[in-house]
Amino acid sequence: MAAGLGFLKAVPLALAPVVLAVVLYSPRDFSPAPMPPEYSYGPDVSAPRHERRALQHSERVGEGRLPGPEDLAYDGAGGWLYTGCADGWVRRVSVPGGDVEDWVRTGGRPLGVVLASDGGLIVADANIGLLKVSPDRKVELLTDSAEGLKFALTDGVDVAADGTIYFTDASYKYNLDNHMADVLEARPHGRLMSFDPSTRRTAVLARDLYFANGVSVSPDQSSLIYCETVMKRCSRYHIAGEKKGTIQKFIDNLPGFPDNIRYDGEGRYWIALSAAEAVDSIVYVNLQGRTLQWDLLMKYPFIRKLVYLAEKFAVVPRALKNSGAMSVALDGKPVTMYSDQGLALATGWLKVGEHLYYGSLTESYLSKIDLTKSSVESLE
Repeated sequence: MAAGLGFLKAVPLALAPVVLAVVLYSPRDFSPAPMPPEYSYGPDVSAPRHERRALQHSERVGEGRLPGPEDLAYDGAGGWLYTGCADGWVRRVSVPGGDVEDWVRTGGRPLGVVLASDGGLIVADANIGLLKVSPDRKVELLTDSAEGLKFALTDGVDVAADGTIYFTDASYKYNLDNHMADVLEARPHGRLMSFDPSTRRTAVLARDLYFANGVSVSPDQSSLIYCETVMKRCSRYHIAGEKKGTIQKFIDNLPGFPDNIRYDGEGRYWIALSAAEAVDSIVYVNLQGRTLQWDLLMKYPFIRKLVYLAEKFAVVPRALKNSGAMSVALDGKPVTMYSDQGLALATGWLKVGEHLYYGSLTESYLSKIDLTKSSVESLE
């Protein structure tokens, strides 16, 4: 902790000239904004049962074959677990065997994945847009823009029972390579959208979102939950009934940045907390609780400008760590949590039978936890 944003204590003296230069300098196309009034600096929520040594209870699957597995989708009929990788491949892993197969290459960076009703796969490709991969592995672009605005970072996706696809564009301004600029700018460039396969129509359901991320349709098909990474919250959007088109709070003050979210079919959503401590860097986020440094970063746009310039014009060493997931009930109440100091950027968690699978952007394998041996789960 001595590293990181500890330099802030020395700002009044040693860095005064630098701060003045930062205040006066306006980078092109980057203008950090104050956080919105609803952003909370209050205490983080916690789960009543917390496993803080997730890696000790994890088994590696497909080691060396799955670079940066981001999201997960399970085909129970075929016994395959699908994931999008950093090299552009969507790969599938046999369950329970663990054999890895190169399934299809999208040509971009596949992030969110979900099964289609015909046995194919819907893919949110960060670089291309919303894709459908047929069972015979043909890739089709469904949509890459809405209201005349191109997607820059297609991210999370889910499919409702009626075939409607719900997905997010994390930012229409910054692409995946520059996503930290979106976080530091703290402006709402994200959108929640739907795609109707029968009409080929793309509709914007919610706009002005702060890095819109994971999406999960509720089991009763009346609403969906979507995550906003920068705001550390997930919200409920009603897609049917008297409340159709309205948004309600689901859970906020999460103890980390929410990424993908998946419903497990048994009464719980699993929210990936892709938080990370960046040791020896000026960016520092702590899964175990918000820090003074992070609060200062969020409160003062000029500090975020300083961080942006340091990241842009200098090589900032960092050793990422500390990530996890939280399971919550249908009403958003926390149930359990998994984390580990040695786990970095775990972006997708999925319960398959009595195992919990998860991927990480920094590793080349999936991991799985045997929930029958977990001290925080009470399986029937």
